[in-house]
Amino acid sequence: MQALKLTTPRWFILAALLMCAAPTWAQGTVKGFLKSESSGEAVMFASVTLEGTTFGVSSNVDGYYSLSRVPAGTYTLVVSSLEYETLRASVEVRDDKVVTKNLLLASKVVTLEGAEVRADREEQTTQVRTSVETIRPADIKRIPSFGGAPDLVQALQVLPGFVSTGDQGGQLYIRGGSPIQNKVLLDGMLIYNAFHSIGLFSVFDSDALANADVYTGAFSAKYGGRISSVMDIRTRDGNMRETEGKVGASPFGAKLLVHGPLKRMSEDRTGGISYLLSVKHSYLEQTSQLFYPYIDDGRLPFGFTDAYGKLTFGGGDGSKLSLFGFNFNDNASVLDDSTGVDFANYGWNNTGGGGTFTVVPPGSATLLNGHFAMSNYRINFDEVGSPARYSEVAGFNFGLDFKYIMGEDKVEYGLEVVGLRTDFQTYNSLQVPVEQRENNTELGGYFDYTMNRGDWIVQPSMRMQYYSSLAKFRPEPRIGLKYKASERLRLKAAAGMYSQNVISANSDRDIVNL
Repeated sequence: MQALKLTTPRWFILAALLMCAAPTWAQGTVKGFLKSESSGEAVMFASVTLEGTTFGVSSNVDGYYSLSRVPAGTYTLVVSSLEYETLRASVEVRDDKVVTKNLLLASKVVTLEGAEVRADREEQTTQVRTSVETIRPADIKRIPSFGGAPDLVQALQVLPGFVSTGDQGGQLYIRGGSPIQNKVLLDGMLIYNAFHSIGLFSVFDSDALANADVYTGAFSAKYGGRISSVMDIRTRDGNMRETEGKVGASPFGAKLLVHGPLKRMSEDRTGGISYLLSVKHSYLEQTSQLFYPYIDDGRLPFGFTDAYGKLTFGGGDGSKLSLFGFNFNDNASVLDDSTGVDFANYGWNNTGGGGTFTVVPPGSATLLNGHFAMSNYRINFDEVGSPARYSEVAGFNFGLDFKYIMGEDKVEYGLEVVGLRTDFQTYNSLQVPVEQRENNTELGGYFDYTMNRGDWIVQPSMRMQYYSSLAKFRPEPRIGLKYKASERLRLKAAAGMYSQNVISANSDRDIVNL
């Protein structure tokens, strides 16, 4: 224990020094952000190349790109995407200088039916990406939906290894892992229950999503605290140019999405302020007697309401601050078949807020992303003849992520702090209350290096995880490999060590997961 107390501070001091150190290399760097000319939103997964050279990357979910180790000279920067007109721009690269080139892309007037916009080819040649599925709003809408309401959870169910049920308040099993072993992130915030009790809908509005990366195993050291899977979900920013809205309705419920500028993005690409508001509400309990009279005599006592709001403040250099808040709730009743009267009611509520930020240091090729959030999740179960039971999880999380691209190689490193408070109350067979309250803080740091060497891509990474409630410090080495056997065949493998401190103890006989 004494050795642990000495080792942990030294490790965090070393990690903090790494955070402050920005690598410097000879030759030059071209970086910037790609945005839509019509909306000001990020252009994701566009191809960015220097014409006549082998330098090329894809923009990420923030529209960010970086070309490093470029010899000095004048080049033509080419940006292409099936959704936007190809853009060419002249750029002058100097040794040991970082050139920032933020660009606006014009949408294509004519689109190809059935065309699919992806950066798969670029990702295949530069990233390992073992056991990961990327889901975008267009993917969700292409999948036949239940009741005409496309949803992320319905899209997940068509993927191999995913099983979703409405049991015990909505559960998702991924490759045999229990629901508590799945890590769900919404704009960096931990979400403790992302699925409603009917099992067909998530708390996310598919029209408000920008991108969802689902890791079903062997994820890199960037993610920790869970051993089964990670769902990293990002919401879109509001339109920086004009106000847009969308209203939808189905037999299950209705939803409203509206977003637009509070301060319009100027013509010279300098900042702007936008908002986004999304609300979903279920009225299945009222419509079930009309549309589904053959199910429990038309009594489907399920309901939910989800509200999400976001403000985005954009800077002229690509830096950005987003603040968000949400309230998700779910309620259901269990009917007595003989009397038709409710004999049990349960519901849960999840409230939280936080923010994300992107900092582009001037004259540096390093990109800094950060997030901070707080939330409270509580579930109540009230059964006739028994005292009410409840379970609650409240906490915060904060993280910093640094990224630096060196030619075809990439370095990522960061820190994360997670605080949890769990509280539950139940009753034993003698109706004696059983209560337990626990507090835990998790500290994590990681270093991830992706190397491209000919036909090989090697991604070694290391995560250091500390659990304060256990006073344990755990190193978690991981590695991913990809080999290009041919243009059509690539072989991938990954391995690593993973740990988790949060567990769930519940009875399969309960109708709700406390």
